[in-house]
Amino acid sequence: MKDVFKPLLAAALLALPVPASAQNYPSRTIKFVVPFPAGGPADTIGRVIAEKLGGQIGQPVVIENRAGAGGVTGVAAVAKADPDGYTIGIGSAGALAINVALQEKMPYDPLKDLTLITQAVSAPELFVVSPTLKLNTLKEFVDRAKAEPGKLNFASTGAGSMPHLAGELLKLKAQIDLVHVPYAGAAPAVNDLVAGHINAMFADVPVLLGAVQSGKLKALAVGSKSRVSVLPDVPTTAEVGLPEVEADNWYGIVAPVRLPADVEKKLQEQILMALRSEDVKGRLGKQGIGVVANSTEDFRKYVAAETARWTQIVKDGNIRMK
Repeated sequence: MKDVFKPLLAAALLALPVPASAQNYPSRTIKFVVPFPAGGPADTIGRVIAEKLGGQIGQPVVIENRAGAGGVTGVAAVAKADPDGYTIGIGSAGALAINVALQEKMPYDPLKDLTLITQAVSAPELFVVSPTLKLNTLKEFVDRAKAEPGKLNFASTGAGSMPHLAGELLKLKAQIDLVHVPYAGAAPAVNDLVAGHINAMFADVPVLLGAVQSGKLKALAVGSKSRVSVLPDVPTTAEVGLPEVEADNWYGIVAPVRLPADVEKKLQEQILMALRSEDVKGRLGKQGIGVVANSTEDFRKYVAAETARWTQIVKDGNIRMK
């Protein structure tokens, strides 16, 4: 009689759901969460990667913009998503390191609640001023700020963003008093800067590149270790005497924790392949964005190091979310 049940048992086992790790991943659309509005640098980077990735895997990779709280809202959505490889996201330095230093309560722990796939790119922070100030160097700006404490201001893309912290870092290391003016995104901040309503701003190179090249804004320094190829005449902050004012924004690809091992492996392989392609490197390089494409282990170490660095800066500068 036992033999009679063997075919039934086999059929029942075949009918059971196949674990995600054993499926032919990916077999459907992948959602790619960008935690910032459309048109910004994170959105641009995400769309370039998504287009290349989709072509490689033969499945659509669809962008979903979920802006809010300096990138935290969208990354939190990724952290809470099903760990099946069909929801990934792009996280910024603000959402993965800076806000950890600034906020008492985060909805996720980047090192515990996310799979850190790779640091995708690095986007140096460019410091620009309105031409109405008639300043040509960062030293001239610092001298003006010291002569008129509290009278000059700087814009940011929101409290807790990299542009905000880069400005606070400049205040701390140059020992100047500037007024922070947060905006809900890059576009309105740049518009007011061009119009002369705001004095200065740090922002990702691609955000400011067009305005600088057209002469609408004056670039005084870049906060990276080396100059950027698209603006070769703009010195680094180190070259103008402020080496500690180092502010590279960076963006990494993240996914929920507890991904099936083989899904995580394939996802990382495909994302690294896309990032390292000449097509992606070329398209992003034209905007002053450098591809990193490192390992998960190296990315985890970098996030931990950046969190520690910005935590110390926040403490030294007594910086608050405002």
